[in-house]
Amino acid sequence: MKSLYDTNNHSVFSLQYHLILVTKYRRQVIDDEICKRLREIFEYIASKNQYKLKIIEFNHDKDHLHILFKAEPKSEISKFINAYKSASSRLIKKEFPRVKEKLWKEYFWSRSFFLATTGGVTLEVLKQYVESQGKKR
Repeated sequence: MKSLYDTNNHSVFSLQYHLILVTKYRRQVIDDEICKRLREIFEYIASKNQYKLKIIEFNHDKDHLHILFKAEPKSEISKFINAYKSASSRLIKKEFPRVKEKLWKEYFWSRSFFLATTGGVTLEVLKQYVESQGKKR
């Protein structure tokens, strides 16, 4: 039976994130072909030792990406996001010249992004659990 948790040499964890990246000026430039390439770039960078991220789900609309992924405790998520945005921006504009019709400057992504953890329980349930520690029932 598969565990709900991941492990490494020193810890047991469940770190899952939802990342949304938006194209610059919300330009509608992401199609299935570009999304496939964006996923390949994500997988390549995510596999590096300092990140060790694994995709759970990866999908797109015309102007943004939704990525669900798992991480390890030592993963530097913000560094990864910056590396991914930089590399994918450069490669997509190089490999898909048609993108330059709508995004003529050097940027592909908006500077902002959305990142949230995805948990199995609500914050209120966790808060009650922590508050109840050490108390007899």
